[in-house]
Amino acid sequence: MSNTEIAPDEVACGPSPFSGVLHPRDVPLGGPRGILVRRTLPQRDLSMIGAWCFADHYGPHDVAAGSGMNVAPHPHTGLQTVSWLFSGEIEHRDSAGVHAYVRPGELNLMTAGAGICHSEVSTPDTRTLHGVQLWVALPDADRDTARDFAHYVPAAREVGDAVVRVFLGELVGERSPVHTFTPLLGAQVDLPPQTSIALAVDRDFEHGVLLDQGVVDVHGDVLGIGDLWYQAPGCDRIELINTGAQPARVVLLGGTPFPEQLVMWWNFVGRSHDEIVQFRTQWQDQDERFGAVTGYPGARLPAPPMPGGRLQPRANRTHRGAP
Repeated sequence: MSNTEIAPDEVACGPSPFSGVLHPRDVPLGGPRGILVRRTLPQRDLSMIGAWCFADHYGPHDVAAGSGMNVAPHPHTGLQTVSWLFSGEIEHRDSAGVHAYVRPGELNLMTAGAGICHSEVSTPDTRTLHGVQLWVALPDADRDTARDFAHYVPAAREVGDAVVRVFLGELVGERSPVHTFTPLLGAQVDLPPQTSIALAVDRDFEHGVLLDQGVVDVHGDVLGIGDLWYQAPGCDRIELINTGAQPARVVLLGGTPFPEQLVMWWNFVGRSHDEIVQFRTQWQDQDERFGAVTGYPGARLPAPPMPGGRLQPRANRTHRGAP
């Protein structure tokens, strides 16, 4: 998914002392009848959970009452995109020649590496679109890797009253075979009304719990829809309690703290302001770094203007706009 903000901030990602719950902000995806997504990462207080550097939650969106998803070909660098749906279907095309579909309960992971472009369009039969779009930053040693794409359908594992689907990493005895460049965890957890689950997790990981639906208490914090609960390393157990009368669903994220500082702007992950400027110029000039998408019936998405000032990152701060 593209960051479609017309004036996106630059973000310097690094360590943060934050602990607690992040509340999302609404970001329009497309025109006035398009999808409104809830963005929880990055934020001023917290920019990353492990290598997870971007999190959008959207839906349930009534496609009949709006325009659905139609994101024209757009670029990425230095990251992997994780597409995970709860309902609906999205057609994916990219410049590695991949033509695939994103369906509920099925992981699609695209590796941008040095550069890729792709399009995402909800299919004609989709009535309700509902899911999350997540980005994973690549470490410096691997960020120029080749374009790639992986598809995986995790098993629905019953754990007590809950159902767990592990799409990345390892949890409750299930392990995803999908390769990541840093240790990560990604899982969907479904809880019936008035039930709970205690999950044994890696104490070396940071963790986040993103609420999709229902009412969930995580270690005393009650989450609203789209809220993201954060826990620093040192925790080896996460307890989720569905306190409501309806089913609840969360996405559990985790990973070892990312040791490098990143600069993010629009759809690019880099290491400096000048590098981001270079990526933008290459995209506008249709440089071969990104390739081209075939089969999308329309023009590419133009890059927004760069901010007026330079990014000036400082230690132990997570968000930087133009000075």
